[in-house]
Amino acid sequence: MSGAYARGLIEGVAHYIRDHKPWEIQLINNLHERPHFKDWFSEWKGHGIIARIDTPLVAEAIVKCRAPTVDVCAGRMIPAVPWIETDNEKISQLAAEHLIQRGFKHLAFFGDERFNWSTRRRDHFAHQVRQTGCNCSCFELSRDAKELDASTEQLGRWLQKLPKPIGIMAGNDALAQKIIAACRFGGLAVPDEVAVIGVDNDLLYCELSTPPLSSVMPNTRASGYEAAALLDRIIDREKVSIGPHVIPPLGVISRQSTDILAVDDPHIKEAVKFIRENACAGIKVSDVARKASLSRRVLELRFKKLLGQTPREEILQVRLDLVKKLLRDTTLPLYRIAEQTGFDHIEYLSVVFKRETKVTPSYYRTEAQR
Repeated sequence: MSGAYARGLIEGVAHYIRDHKPWEIQLINNLHERPHFKDWFSEWKGHGIIARIDTPLVAEAIVKCRAPTVDVCAGRMIPAVPWIETDNEKISQLAAEHLIQRGFKHLAFFGDERFNWSTRRRDHFAHQVRQTGCNCSCFELSRDAKELDASTEQLGRWLQKLPKPIGIMAGNDALAQKIIAACRFGGLAVPDEVAVIGVDNDLLYCELSTPPLSSVMPNTRASGYEAAALLDRIIDREKVSIGPHVIPPLGVISRQSTDILAVDDPHIKEAVKFIRENACAGIKVSDVARKASLSRRVLELRFKKLLGQTPREEILQVRLDLVKKLLRDTTLPLYRIAEQTGFDHIEYLSVVFKRETKVTPSYYRTEAQR
């Protein structure tokens, strides 16, 4: 329960219980560290288990227990039980797009090869980056825990050798914080030389990092809620699919660690600056072209080449980013948010938001504010 991801899962289970039926919950942290835990499990008389099955010993104990089980770990150590999985492909795609839209042509991934979620995010990120024609370097902590200190030293050397400026996705926020610390000790400026984005939106890491850390926000409460719903159905002897039951992330929470535009073209820099300052004022692509002293066609060609999207898409992205911020950080009603972000009607804002994020504004606000 030390990480934001696990706490979010537990909160999702709690929400399911409040919405449906009272359960008596026995909350056990780090079960495998308890002496004789397998004997304890064999005598346990509960009706069902939701578990992060992350070691062979825990998997063995749960199999022997024979209670209905839902797995919320990426390790897949009991293939026969239903499992909830974070959409690692979408997480990696969001991180890659976030960095590419800031003009990075050199990208990298830092992970921990001991964990399946990290290797999956690495593979998806590298694939996404290479599809755009960019370069992707990868570095991972060793599977041997005794070598972690040596791996941390290697991380510093790896960062020094990378081409600059570079955008790096870390497997989670704890790993991202290691990058920021290594940059500080190595004299590398974040985000000017090294931009960093993590995963989990764990505020203990994101807000205490210097500079604050951008992060992809998974929908952990939806994962916990779905896990409880599956377990409830299994206990009621309904048939459920093994899965994976994939839960998409909520989006990117942008902070200072990626607040940079890594392009050399002064016209495009001027265009992006103008968009970020005026996107919610009803500007059009023709206004951006005029500000950048380019024809519309040249602007769109250069914009697409350097940032991977069109000026129109950038305008919409800036507006939606502000919508998300206002939903997260304020109690403003939706009609006020629509007014402040340049949407003429609540209905249009809702349609666009759902199309781009796959969730409604009210759902996003509820999950983000929790």
